[in-house]
Amino acid sequence: MNEDPEYVHVMQHLYEKSLVLHDTSLWDPVLRFFFFDALAHIDYTLGILAYTYQSPKNIMGQEYMRWRIDEEKKGDRQHFPAFMTWLAQNHPDRFSRLPTLWQRVYDPSDPASYRGFRIVLDPDSQQPIRPHVFFRMIDEFFEKEFLKSLYAEDGSLARLFGQFRAMQK
Repeated sequence: MNEDPEYVHVMQHLYEKSLVLHDTSLWDPVLRFFFFDALAHIDYTLGILAYTYQSPKNIMGQEYMRWRIDEEKKGDRQHFPAFMTWLAQNHPDRFSRLPTLWQRVYDPSDPASYRGFRIVLDPDSQQPIRPHVFFRMIDEFFEKEFLKSLYAEDGSLARLFGQFRAMQK
C-alpha cells in the first residue's frame, strides 16, 4: 500500500454505496453500461493510488478495462459520447446536473479523459487527484435524482437518450 491511506478510505466510501433500492436491469442499457463504467474508472484510479500497480486488485481492474474498450463500441453504446455533446448543446441545464466526471470526460473542450484506464482531469499536472474530489464524484453518481433518471421507462436522462437515438437513425 502507498503512504497515503486516504485513498483506501475513498475506496471504502465507494464500496459502502448500495443500489439495493434500484433495479438496474430496468435502467436504459447504455446508461447502465456507462454508469458502471464510470465507477470502474473511479475504482481503478483509486486502486492505482492506494495499492501497488501490480496488486491483484489492479491487475483484475486492468483486465476489465481492456474488455470494456470493445464493449463500449457495441450497439447504441457508441452514441453515448455524441449524446453527451448533444445534451450539453441542446439541454445545458440537464447536462449541468450530470455527475461532474461525465461532464468533464465527455466535453470535447475539457482536457479531462480516461488515459491508461485512469481518470486524468488535468494532463499537465503531475499531482494525483485529491481524495475530496473522488468523494464528490462518487456521491454524484449515487444521488437519488440522478439514479432515477437512468430508468428506461421513466427516467429523464433515458428519455433524452431515446430522443437522441431516434435522431441518429
